[in-house]
Formats: sequence, C-alpha cells, structure tokens
Amino acid sequence: MPSPLLLLLLLLSVAANAATFKEAPQFYNSPDCPSIADDLEDPDENDQHLCFNRAVHVAMTLDTAYLRGSMAAVLSVLQHSSCPQNVIFHFVHSASANSSSLRATLSHSFPYLKFQLYPFDDEAVSRLISTSIRSALDCPLNYARSYLANLLPTCVARVVYLDSDLILVDDIAKLAAHSLGADSVLAAPEYCNANFTAYFTPSFWSNPSLSLTFANRKACYFNTGVMVIDLDRWRAGDYTTKIEEWMELQKRIRIYELGSLPPFLLVFGGRIASVEHRWNQHGLGGDNIRGLCRDLHPGPVSLLHWSGKGKPWARLDANRPCPLDALWVPYDLLETPFSIDS
Repeated sequence: MPSPLLLLLLLLSVAANAATFKEAPQFYNSPDCPSIADDLEDPDENDQHLCFNRAVHVAMTLDTAYLRGSMAAVLSVLQHSSCPQNVIFHFVHSASANSSSLRATLSHSFPYLKFQLYPFDDEAVSRLISTSIRSALDCPLNYARSYLANLLPTCVARVVYLDSDLILVDDIAKLAAHSLGADSVLAAPEYCNANFTAYFTPSFWSNPSLSLTFANRKACYFNTGVMVIDLDRWRAGDYTTKIEEWMELQKRIRIYELGSLPPFLLVFGGRIASVEHRWNQHGLGGDNIRGLCRDLHPGPVSLLHWSGKGKPWARLDANRPCPLDALWVPYDLLETPFSIDS
C-alpha cells in the first residue's frame, strides 16, 4: 500500500493538472428590471431561453488556455449588472473541445446562469488563417467573432461580444443599449490617435486598388475584443463573407501582420458607431512582444481589458504581476487546492 506521503503527492499532482473553479454567488434582478419572460412568442420552441428580446445577449469564446479569464469575466458581468438574471451568455468553443466538461464547469460555478454552447469548426477557418506576429493570435477560435451571425439563433438580433481577458466594473446593459444609428453594423470605442497605417503592410498602401479601400472613410483603429453587433444587419449584409474575402487575399498577398483584427478594420473601419473609451480600457496586457506593464488611459473606467501578450492570471502565477492585475484578482474563481482557512 502506498505511504500517506506518496498519496498526498499523488493528490497534489492530480489537483495541479485539473483546474477547478469555485461557485460564484447568486445575483438577483433589482425590482425595476423588465420581465424578459414576456418576450417569448413560442415558449415550446425557445425552451433554452435564448430568444428573449429584452435580454442582454453576451457572446464569448471558451478555450482551455483562457478559461480562467472567461470565468472571471462572467462573474464581473453578473456582479455589476442591475438585471443579472436578464443576461444570456452564448459561448463558442472549438468543435474538438470537451463540451460536456465546459458545460459542467460553467454550471458548477454559475448554477443559475442562462447560457448555450456552440461548437465552432476550427478546420474550416484554419485554411484562411495566415501567420501573425504572435502565435496565440493564430488560434482559429480568435476568428469565431466573425461567425457569430451564423452560429447564434436568428432570433438573437443584437449581441455584445467580449474577449476572455477582461472584466467589467459597470452595468453591461448600458453598453448593450448603445445606439448603432441608422445603418452601422457594430459599435466599439474608436482610437483615432493611433497610427492606422501601421496595421497594414507597405504592400497594401503601395497598391492603389487596395489603399483606395479607405477612400472617403475616416477609418480609425478599434479593438475587436469589445463590440456591440447588430446580427440582423450583419446577416443582411453577409459580412462574414466580406471578412473571409480579405483573409483569402491575405493568403496571396501579405497585407497585414496582426491576426483577426485587420479584416475587421478593412470591412468596418470608419463605418462603426463610436462608443466611449471607458468601455474598453485596452492594452493592459502590454505589447504583443514583451507584455510590459501599462497604466490606464485617462478618463473613467467601465471595462478593463488585458489585451496584449501579458494576462493577469499568468503574471500572478509567475509571481510577476503588474500593478493593475490586482484589480482582476477579486473576480478570479480558481479553486486553490488544499487551502487552509484562516
């Protein structure tokens, strides 16, 4: 029979290789929240509670490497929502992932969460992906945001897309209700002081037929990790095909270096509804090469986004946190094995 010490070491080894997450508190609607149950036209058809018009629909991806971040993001959304029971999550995962395990993890930490899982065909999009400046950006799941209109039920007309490396400190309903104007397909914070030309190669700008893409458009950089998307308008304009056409061109002529962002800029740059910067305090992960610590942008904060190479959970585990990583810690649901209560 193995010694007690050997058994303890075995348990520690198993625990280290299987991350588990704590159960989050349950959050309830405030008294003035609208009843989303009144929205159902056919309750029998929509028994998964996915088609409530007055709900706030949130789309995210689920990936093993970023699951810890996703769990923290979900907790932050619920904790700061005035109507958390009206928030419905749509999680997209790789078709090769263990969907049962993902569902069990979510259900354990958020027993009352309204959500659905959607498998994403990695192989179909892989043929369109070109290598970028950082290998993590080449993950097929990074491109799932371009396919939300195809993946989500057609009854979902508007969705807030969120990356997994962020937390909200404000009510997501405010962001979800942002006006898209008469014809914009999506809304996001714009950063017109950024060097827009740097997102494309000299080959792009030296080719008149390509550079004219932005003629008569005041195109500015925007971060695709936080977007409000009108899925009805997206479907009507077949914007997934438009994005894929740019990706196919990229395979023949290298016109950009940075993953899934440039096709969005090519299709939507200068054509989006602008959102206050407070809704995407991005870049907290540092640059894509070294991941250096960064400070917040000036102004108020509703959402903190660790875009870039450095992720708060990785820096905390390595005992090399940046100062702002402390703001992420309260939302971390990772269960520490064999912790001793004080």
